Amino acid sequence: MDRRKSLKILGGSALGIAGLVLADWKWQLVDQMTHKGFFTFKEQQLITAIADTIIPAGLPPKVPTSDAKPIGALSTGTDKFLYRLFEHCYEQDEQDLIKSQLAALDQKAKDTTGKAFAKNSQDEREKLLLAFGESEDESEKKFFNLMKSQTIMGFTTVKEVMADYRGYKVAPGFFRGCVEVNA
Repeated sequence: MDRRKSLKILGGSALGIAGLVLADWKWQLVDQMTHKGFFTFKEQQLITAIADTIIPAGLPPKVPTSDAKPIGALSTGTDKFLYRLFEHCYEQDEQDLIKSQLAALDQKAKDTTGKAFAKNSQDEREKLLLAFGESEDESEKKFFNLMKSQTIMGFTTVKEVMADYRGYKVAPGFFRGCVEVNA
């Protein structure tokens, strides 16, 4: 193969990859602009970051296999559970509390670290959340306790944790009908 042909192939490949990256960026921007739902796109990112902070990926699978990955709140869909839980199962005043405290948490992160909450490291996010938990403000404490308890509840009740990690069986034991009985 001559050098010109190989350079054309390499250049075309590079342009194709750059085009894919640009297309992905464009679709992310379109998703943000056309996002519909109870929570805004930014609020959903905050809930995702909070769930990841409370339960980061790291719980090893019970039965290790070659393709088994450590599980956490994001790999089990706990963040999506939280979106729907807060939207459909909470009263308006609690929903308003959640939305206002999400904004307050992000603002506190920007004031403290200069970055949005989701952009901080795991340790910085933990410190910010713990500060909410130890706050004198009752609404910040309530928000922290609500997010923590519901994240833990959502994580511990998924199949990956209940059945695959803890070995939970819906009907423990066995039923054997028509068994010979020694009389």
